[in-house]
Amino acid sequence: QVQLVESGGGLVQAGGSLRLSCAASGRISSINTMGWFREAPGKQRELVAAIASGASTDYADSVKGRFTISRDNAKNTVYLQMSSLKPEDTAVYYCNAHLIMLGGSRIELNYWGKGTLVTVSS
Repeated sequence: QVQLVESGGGLVQAGGSLRLSCAASGRISSINTMGWFREAPGKQRELVAAIASGASTDYADSVKGRFTISRDNAKNTVYLQMSSLKPEDTAVYYCNAHLIMLGGSRIELNYWGKGTLVTVSS
C-alpha cells in the first residue's frame, strides 16, 4: 500500500519559519500532483499549496509570498517552506498526493497523510 508521512510541525512565534516535509512510500509507480492542505479549528480543510509533477505551483492567496512548495521526485517527497508565519496560519497541515500504484489499473488515486500540527503564537 501507500503511506504519506508528514514531519516538521511545531510551535513557532509569529514572524518565524518552519519547514514541513512529506514522504510518500509504498508501491508507487508515479506521483502526479502533491500538495498541502490545512484545517484550522472550526474551519473547513483548505488548499495551501500544490505542485504538479512538472513543478508548476499553485498557492492560496493567503500564503502567496510567504510559503514555498517544492518536491524531490527521486525521494517522492514534497516540502513546504513557511516564512513570516502568522497566528492565523495555526492549523493541522495535511499532505496530499495524487498517484498511480504499481501493478494496478493505472487509475490515479488520492492519498492523505495523518497531519502535522503547526501552532503560531502571537
